[in-house]
Amino acid sequence: MSTYCDIAPGHPVHGPHHEFEHGFPAKSDDELFARLMLEVNQAGLSWEIVLKKRETLYAAYAGFAIDTVADYGEDDRARLLADPGIIRNRLKVNAAIENAKKIQVLREQHGSFAAWLDEHHPRSKPEWVKLFKKTFKFTGGEIVGEFLMSTGYLPGAHNEDCPVFTKVLARSPAWALPVTRNPPARN
Repeated sequence: MSTYCDIAPGHPVHGPHHEFEHGFPAKSDDELFARLMLEVNQAGLSWEIVLKKRETLYAAYAGFAIDTVADYGEDDRARLLADPGIIRNRLKVNAAIENAKKIQVLREQHGSFAAWLDEHHPRSKPEWVKLFKKTFKFTGGEIVGEFLMSTGYLPGAHNEDCPVFTKVLARSPAWALPVTRNPPARN
């Protein structure tokens, strides 16, 4: 069975993502939101389609600026659903807006989206999925798992023999850090 580390290197679309983003820790709330929404947009499609539409997705969603997307109204929904450069799925568009609003609440309660993630780390993938389903819209097991792997909260983004694995490890992803506190109560 091929892995991303087998097929991505040298690929014109997958290669740069594999080499410089996939598995590397992300701490900016807007970056984390963007990564989550890219995974939401991938649901039912190939990752290559999302990577090819990435620039237009960023443009359509104002760079995935949380506060801007959270303020989107019906005119913005209509604009997004009419934009041929993005993935025009009403559930995914609605998820972007509602998830941005939820992240605003998490920022008020925890200081940042990243802090909320850090407060809940470590968790198993099933525990993360349960938490995300309770917290966000359009976040099933595959979306949550890929989001957490791609941002360094769960291991598995790269094979250990992949040259990028050591680069990711050098950036201290959450999954590789020693646990120095008690994990939060499981919800």
